[in-house]
Amino acid sequence: MGNQFKTAALLAALSGLLIAISYWVIGGSSGLLIGIGLAAVTNLFSWYQSDKIALAVYQAQPISEREAPGLYRIVEKLSRRANIPTPKVYIVPSQSANAFATGRDPEHAAVAVTEGILNILPEDELEGVIAHEFTHIINRDTLTQAVAATVAGAISFLAQMVSYSLWFGGGSRNDNRGGNPLGVLLTVMLAPLAATIIQLAISRTREFSADAGSAKLTNNPRALARALQRLEATARQMPLNANPAFEPLLIINSISGQFLGNLFSSHPATEARVAALLKLEQQLTTKA
Repeated sequence: MGNQFKTAALLAALSGLLIAISYWVIGGSSGLLIGIGLAAVTNLFSWYQSDKIALAVYQAQPISEREAPGLYRIVEKLSRRANIPTPKVYIVPSQSANAFATGRDPEHAAVAVTEGILNILPEDELEGVIAHEFTHIINRDTLTQAVAATVAGAISFLAQMVSYSLWFGGGSRNDNRGGNPLGVLLTVMLAPLAATIIQLAISRTREFSADAGSAKLTNNPRALARALQRLEATARQMPLNANPAFEPLLIINSISGQFLGNLFSSHPATEARVAALLKLEQQLTTKA
């Protein structure tokens, strides 16, 4: 319940930021109404098109059971365990090792894995990864993350358009339209950063929960822990490049680096996730 409240508040903050940008740029009641309209349209569009947007961003291609029988076997087995419809299965044509799920609910869900992850993970670790994505689907995280990515992308795009108008339009404004030039300048500089921070906060609140859900679905927390360590090592060498707004959908952060990489990481530290999984393994062993 705490995570749901926090996520709702963060999504509201993203939408509020989009409205504020429109207000500062256009000014007055017109800017406010346009901002509310933009927020409504963006949220509605991402609600119904979130799966298509994410799959297109990573150029994911649908794959049949005949083409990937092992992957389908895992997906169907976990679907029965989780008691949800079998998601559509996609392959991302990349040797980078990563995976994600998308869709507004279990009835409209899809799971996508890269060619690279199929090449490096044994079956038990791949099962742990898929179970992690299933938990995102069950918890409706896929919708939350896609909406956040779409709104954050709209904020960045709007701020970029404003910056172009300031450069090529001379920054002149009509006082009757409202809007403070200093406020516009600060909005252009700070709004994309604020949107990114809010979006990352949404993602980080969900990863530990999805890891725990994977452990319960597979009854094998250590397999996912090993997979995360392996995926992080390969992600540093070969990141999955795409629109950064959709980075939080991935199971492992693909941005390398130390201080700044951790500061703007869309995921908690892998070491912390592994430690939580191993602690959960001890708890499951004790109960058994």
